[in-house]
Amino acid sequence: MTDSQQTPSGRIAGADADAEARVRSAVEAGLPSTIAELSRLVRIPSVSWTAYDPANVRASADAVAGLLRETGAFETVEVKQAPIAGETLGQPAVLATRAAKNGRPTVLLYAHHDVQPQGDAANWDTPPFEPTVRGDRLYGRGAADDKAGVMSHVASVRALVEALGPDFDLGLAVFIEGEEEFGSRSFANFLEQNKAALAADVIVVADSDNVDVDTPALTVSLRGNVTFKLTVSTLEHASHSGMYGGAAPDAMLALVALLATLHDENGSVAVDGLRSHDDAAEPPALSDEQFREEAALLPGVTPIGTGPILSRMWSQPTVTITGIDAPSVVDASNTLLPSVAVRLSARVAPGQPASEAYAALERHLRANAPFGAHVEISDIDTGDAFLVDTAGWAATEAKQAMADAWGKDAVETGVGGSIPFIADLVREFPEAQILVTGVEDPDTRAHSPNESLHLGVFKRAILAEALLLARLNRRES
Repeated sequence: MTDSQQTPSGRIAGADADAEARVRSAVEAGLPSTIAELSRLVRIPSVSWTAYDPANVRASADAVAGLLRETGAFETVEVKQAPIAGETLGQPAVLATRAAKNGRPTVLLYAHHDVQPQGDAANWDTPPFEPTVRGDRLYGRGAADDKAGVMSHVASVRALVEALGPDFDLGLAVFIEGEEEFGSRSFANFLEQNKAALAADVIVVADSDNVDVDTPALTVSLRGNVTFKLTVSTLEHASHSGMYGGAAPDAMLALVALLATLHDENGSVAVDGLRSHDDAAEPPALSDEQFREEAALLPGVTPIGTGPILSRMWSQPTVTITGIDAPSVVDASNTLLPSVAVRLSARVAPGQPASEAYAALERHLRANAPFGAHVEISDIDTGDAFLVDTAGWAATEAKQAMADAWGKDAVETGVGGSIPFIADLVREFPEAQILVTGVEDPDTRAHSPNESLHLGVFKRAILAEALLLARLNRRES
């Protein structure tokens, strides 16, 4: 932005102010159709896990591609796949591009159109793939994570076209991934194959959350992740629990004892070699009462770990068991189990490579297996943590756009979750400025039953992005 385009108070002047007024009007007028289009996307059960029908992911990609074409902003819109390994292809992604003109920057907009499985439908108050508005929230799987991110990009580009006309100077690339919820396994290859089309000065990743429904956030740190299947075995076959129990160690006993070594009496991770991010700035205060409400703790249940609550969630490692393969209660028989498997999910503090964290976990599990139990680790996924550099002009522009759209200054926050592919973006585009934004809030319940999107947050997120794009359209790269 040149000095001539701002008044001394920092307000946009003249024709630029008129353009921004048109952006605001376009976002407001387009919101009903944007919500309707989001609802149509939510109806497509685009679960990217291998056990689910890939035709739904393809249908979702085709629908997103159609929405991007309809904006009239792009020179090319394609549905593409990249290999995971060998001839195995990843899920369909959408890539749309337009070249920058007259020295303007290029912005890459990222989101993902795949979703988590619904889980037990009985835990949903409404059908998971039937979008339902209750009060000021839209409920449904993917309503927030991350089809609302997809639609925030579509709607902001549409508003830009309506306000400025289709012949604006800003370069755009839109990458809507199709397997983020399944580990982004073809992501690195997709970047390599499409590097020229994806190259950008600024990358906006719309897959994070906000402080609350009234306060925008720019995410500046993300934890990494390590996940794998852990199988513990003690017997060659199942044996009668009455005849051999008390002498022969069953796999469940060994597994429970092994898992108990992962945490200390406070619930803090007790794995030698898993590090905290000790250089992190002191996080904002979060009261126990607010945390209890947001985390949905049952009465009498206490938080785990030590240190400030937000530090535990942003700057310390975690280890969680997210699934278990064992006989169900209804099918249980009086036998000693020979093998039991769990899915272990660890979050890695910023500053520690995921490979180092995996090595620490593997050492711990093998060293602490009781009764000589056999330990097998398989199906390993890792992703590195990320720290955002907010010193660049893009972060300054983004925070100002957020403040103008929300009527409240943006807060720089950490997030306990992981977006592992950002490390791939940093590797491929080391000069790009990366902005992590999103449409979620503490009540979103992403990945959980009754996932929802606050429609006020959605509107403000779209407006913030549209204002950012309009301002970057005036900036020389």
